[in-house]
Amino acid sequence: MSVIANGRPTETKLPSTIEEFLVAQGLLPRSVVVEHNGEAVAPSEFSKRQLKSGDRLEIVKIVAGG
Repeated sequence: MSVIANGRPTETKLPSTIEEFLVAQGLLPRSVVVEHNGEAVAPSEFSKRQLKSGDRLEIVKIVAGG
């Protein structure tokens, strides 16, 4: 099964939450901003939002600097 992450098909074990997907991709859930099927998702929802095959995710890493 796969989801589209940043425009690329990405194989993943489904069902899965956004948080589980991010961890499987080696990303820290608190270090990214996620859009799921065109809708911004609050970090508090990552562990509740279920992914289905064909879902689209846009994932942007948060970068801090000074």
